[in-house]
Amino acid sequence: MLSQTMQEALNKQVMLEASSSQAYLAMASWAEIQPGMDNVAEYFYMQSEEERIHMLKLMRFINERGGYALVPALAQPIVTFKSLKNMFESFLQHEVEVSNSINELVDLTLKEKDYATHNFLQWYVSEQIEEEKSARILNDKLELIGEDKSGLYLFDRDILNTRNQSEKA
Repeated sequence: MLSQTMQEALNKQVMLEASSSQAYLAMASWAEIQPGMDNVAEYFYMQSEEERIHMLKLMRFINERGGYALVPALAQPIVTFKSLKNMFESFLQHEVEVSNSINELVDLTLKEKDYATHNFLQWYVSEQIEEEKSARILNDKLELIGEDKSGLYLFDRDILNTRNQSEKA
């Protein structure tokens, strides 16, 4: 059985995962209308769906453990970006925020001696290591490319391979 404190903390994480899904959906939509960024758009559509799955996994866990998972009301995400680089910087910041939140949850499980939730959250800890790594790699690549159009073309061409490689690891 979840404590009230743990239930509230997990529901806060549900909101963060849902917000991530919405933010990445907005990024996908913005990228889709940028010339030649079709694969970047697809990358963020997939990221959005993945975050939605993370949210659902949390909701089911809360309910299975005797809590009540709340469907969060969400604020409008940022829908336009100054540049592709700016959007990917936002992506990395978002992933770091999610990682920090997961770490706070893990800390709470230890304080409460809630080892079932601690065990459950280990999947999220591992997932966030991969998410941050991917976001950092993509940001590093964009830093190298700068405004070079042929580099941006190759970045878009290769981004789905980057995603597939991290899924296999």
